[in-house]
Amino acid sequence: MNDQIHSGDEHGPEQGAAHGALGDAEYAEFMELAAQEGFDLADIEGALDEANAGPLPVLAVVGRPNVGKSTLVNRIIGRREAVVQDKPGVTRDRVSYEAEWAGRRFKVMDTGGWEQDVLGLDASVAAQAEYAIQTADAVVFVVDSTVGATDTDEAVVRLLRKAGKPVVLCANKVDGLSGEADATALWSLGLGEPHPVSSLHGRGTGDMLDAVLEALPDAPEQTFPNGAPMGGPRRIALIGRPNVGKSSLLNKVAKEDRVVVNELAGTTRDPVDELIQLGGVTWKFIDTAGIRRRVHMQEGADYYASLRTAAAVEKAEVAVILIDSSESISVQDQRIVTMAVEAGRAIVLAFNKWDTLDEERRYYLEREIETELAQVAWAPRVNVSALTGRHMEKLVPAIETSLEGWETRVPTGRLNAFLGELVAAHPHPVRGGKQPRILFGTQAGAKPPRFVLFASGFLEAGYRRFVERRLREEFGFEGTPIHLSVRVREKRGRNK
Repeated sequence: MNDQIHSGDEHGPEQGAAHGALGDAEYAEFMELAAQEGFDLADIEGALDEANAGPLPVLAVVGRPNVGKSTLVNRIIGRREAVVQDKPGVTRDRVSYEAEWAGRRFKVMDTGGWEQDVLGLDASVAAQAEYAIQTADAVVFVVDSTVGATDTDEAVVRLLRKAGKPVVLCANKVDGLSGEADATALWSLGLGEPHPVSSLHGRGTGDMLDAVLEALPDAPEQTFPNGAPMGGPRRIALIGRPNVGKSSLLNKVAKEDRVVVNELAGTTRDPVDELIQLGGVTWKFIDTAGIRRRVHMQEGADYYASLRTAAAVEKAEVAVILIDSSESISVQDQRIVTMAVEAGRAIVLAFNKWDTLDEERRYYLEREIETELAQVAWAPRVNVSALTGRHMEKLVPAIETSLEGWETRVPTGRLNAFLGELVAAHPHPVRGGKQPRILFGTQAGAKPPRFVLFASGFLEAGYRRFVERRLREEFGFEGTPIHLSVRVREKRGRNK
């Protein structure tokens, strides 16, 4: 079986460039199968493109508190998702949503407001804004046209100019012709034409979104993983709660004191990159700041540190998640695991301070792992001591195992043989007198593995989880999340 499963890097950069991960011959065979099953071929190509598109371009919506950012976000995405309330400061954390305009998909990032608070302008702006601006492909800067440009708005403009990202200026709360004169005054900000908009009523949002599409790239610039130079060091992010031993682990792996270690939680603020030789291979380890439970705008430095950590995970190939085994697995540990899974990174669970545990604690920890970390039961696990170096030699093999699963691709023919056997042995339950059936599927991409299944009807979430579990049993995929999407045949073609 294994000789029929290929790593994502074996195809080379040219093969299947027009069809995602599928080569020309495999693509032709797949499309013939789709036609026989009565699928619209344009829909099939769209499903493959969507599954293999990678990250969408990101639009950050920024501005002072209570200028209508969340209302505008709801207008852009076409539904009430962002929390809206007639008082400033309701949105505290960055929240992203998927949107579409004129046939183009992109992500919208709603951000907390910028304000000169007790910590001063620099701290609050840096904490909430700089990461959002730096990671976005374009920015919508929302200004309250009824108030006009304030000192805080001017400070934000300086930050936007420094970032060098395309900016669309939104003059919000323009409810009629009389308000357009107020919008015109915002030319003084030097960001180009102000787009008069009423995010509450929808007035002018279409013209503003047309300008947004001109500012957004068709696809975001990807420096990683597909754009990484061949032969470069693999990137490993060390993440976890504060004071779980990330910096100590990095120093132990490097066999020297590369980063500062202190018993006081929060010593590391910025991600620290270190090139380390292990087993004759060079790895790039990234020590990150601990991710706290909730860090709001008032705690600027910590909030900014957590944002930098999230960015480090996005740029990494593998996330090594450190968990303090001497303490109960917390909700925050689970949130960090979820962040790494949603980022699509390969994952290794490292339980630190293992040498300090007695038999009773080890027993209860095993039960906690089974219940609290069931979502990543597929992730390799190492029990280590960053202080003494115990079992440190097991870390790299676990990382290599996760990378192998992350890059694995199953040929379409082998996958469909497996799906045929699976459906025959374990059909979907009958619901409403109908029994939906998986007709065929393909792996549209790797890093992480992305599958598209084509079915005769809606597949319930429980059956999808069953299919994912069986995919892992059959093909491995140890240490990597799997993305599984299902397309339902709208109109049946000729009967098989």
